[in-house]
Amino acid sequence: MAARTVRRATAATVTGALALATAACTNPGAGPGGSAGPKDSAVVGIAYEPDTLSPLLGYGKDGNSKIFDGLLALDADMRLKPALAAKLPHVGDGGLTYTYTLRTDVTFSDGEPFTAEDVVFTYRTILDPKTNNPSRTELDALKSVEAVGDDTVVFHLKYPYAPFAERTVHAIAPAHVAGKQDVNTGAFTTRPIGTGPYVLTGWSKGEKLTFEANPTYWNGAPAIKKFTMAIVKDDDVRATRLRAGDLDGAILPPNLAAGFDGDKGKKTYAAKTYDYRTVTLPTHNPVAGDTAVRRALDVAVDRRAMVDKILEGAGKPAYGPVPTDDPWFAEGTERRHDLAGAQKILDEAGWKPGPDGVRVKNGVRAAFPLWYLSGDKLRQDHALAYASDAKKAGIEITTQAGTWEVIEPRMKTDAVLAGGGSPGDPDFDQYLLLKSTLAGDGFNNMAWYDNKTVDRALEDGRRTADDTRRKAAYDTVQRELAKDPGYTFLTHIDHLYVVNDSWDGLSTQTEPHDHGLAAGPWWNVETWQPKKTGDAQK
Repeated sequence: MAARTVRRATAATVTGALALATAACTNPGAGPGGSAGPKDSAVVGIAYEPDTLSPLLGYGKDGNSKIFDGLLALDADMRLKPALAAKLPHVGDGGLTYTYTLRTDVTFSDGEPFTAEDVVFTYRTILDPKTNNPSRTELDALKSVEAVGDDTVVFHLKYPYAPFAERTVHAIAPAHVAGKQDVNTGAFTTRPIGTGPYVLTGWSKGEKLTFEANPTYWNGAPAIKKFTMAIVKDDDVRATRLRAGDLDGAILPPNLAAGFDGDKGKKTYAAKTYDYRTVTLPTHNPVAGDTAVRRALDVAVDRRAMVDKILEGAGKPAYGPVPTDDPWFAEGTERRHDLAGAQKILDEAGWKPGPDGVRVKNGVRAAFPLWYLSGDKLRQDHALAYASDAKKAGIEITTQAGTWEVIEPRMKTDAVLAGGGSPGDPDFDQYLLLKSTLAGDGFNNMAWYDNKTVDRALEDGRRTADDTRRKAAYDTVQRELAKDPGYTFLTHIDHLYVVNDSWDGLSTQTEPHDHGLAAGPWWNVETWQPKKTGDAQK
């Protein structure tokens, strides 16, 4: 939804035949039932690919990019730890300065040393309005950044911003390379050089990204020497390729992951997430933008049924961007399934049933389209269930599949089955999702939501470091969403990954909506170790 949470699928949907045809060049020699490749290489299937590989344009902003490092990183328990910084930052001046001491033993993959100049270059370039970075708003609190010698960087903030340290997991770009190119179109955007555990060796758009271990990585050379991410948008095709042995691992929806339960050569990993599915209800649509219609849909939808039937229990009902088991969730904002209540809301607002059962008001039928991403089975199933629930209330929703290239131009007036969510801090997702001034800014505020109370609360929440004030601000946001829903939040989804049981050290983190390069059991692929002979299940 926001730039951080919805990634454009830049290639057309891959058909089963094409995907299987290209598999041979992805992992030649694979046979049924598992990868025949060496244990020091891995091929995994992901659903989306990035638009760019440049940190200056948004890649690696949430850390864990494989090619780059940030000043800090997140461990398995989502705690901050030093990375390019030698230690956690010193916070001073009432939360207005963050001082980082840098490691002095780090080089980029081209052999050039990493210094404070690279940090300053990265952040100053992102803040430059000429840089096409859709996530610049995330660094709104940053006033300036300066180098003090080669190994110290000081960030100066405009206001105390509680989660600023988490923003410094952002990937750092080399000034000596990226600084000599056009930041928006230069070769660095597709052929990057970084300090990370892997070096990009190839990017076939719409097909795969290939990496090799960085032998001079400052934290130790990875045991997995070759790593490939196959871009397979279609859920069924990913499952087919995994079963055929063309992939060593893949993210799958619950019903397809369940098909591997009896395979002793594979293991399933579940990751808790902030990932939600929601329906945007754009203000500019005469039906979806009507407050009564929005409120009716909010209670007409059967969220529990979606969790049970679509997710097969791998998730929970969603009433907003914050999961119900999160400390930031506002108790009492749950909405129960109430079809009679939905019908009453519509009746009182003047939406009366027509001859065909579809409600009408002032000659306008309660009907609108709902788009979902082609090949995404979870979105399709959510869209169909939502349309079915809406029909019972007298609202006709027509579901349509398309690529983001088809969907994006229609987002101002047409509803979209979208995804979003980011762990770490409530500001990270809610500001981009709900701030009225970001309406129409790419995938930010796709519903063109405009609520002045929410706007004020979002500003209050990001401009104070006081936990009590912040909790009150985000409680206000969630309560306003219950009264004035610009979206119908449906479910929070647990991510499921099926992986060949060939390595030790696999785990998952709490994940955002994005589940591509930085998420999944391969979030720490650089620490995997091949299982000793006889250890792997056969």
